[in-house]
Amino acid sequence: MHEAVFYAASVWMALLLLTSVYAVIRMPSTTGRILALDTLTLVMVGILVLFVDAFRTPYFLDAALILALLAFVGTVAAARYRSERRLF
Repeated sequence: MHEAVFYAASVWMALLLLTSVYAVIRMPSTTGRILALDTLTLVMVGILVLFVDAFRTPYFLDAALILALLAFVGTVAAARYRSERRLF
């Protein structure tokens, strides 16, 4: 049963990844693209967490944490630049 759940989660994450990439490319507004890019990075974090379960190595979890932190800072910087036209 564990393998079936893992494969279902992998397929679901792949579909979410494709949908997020499509949203980043085709979104008409800048705000929507910022949100879609943030969603894309969170899906990538989820895929890295699945890799942790598949390969039993904690290195992917470190990469997921770093990616989540960078995505948060990038989203805040992009939103601030979008609203005020300056970064800091």
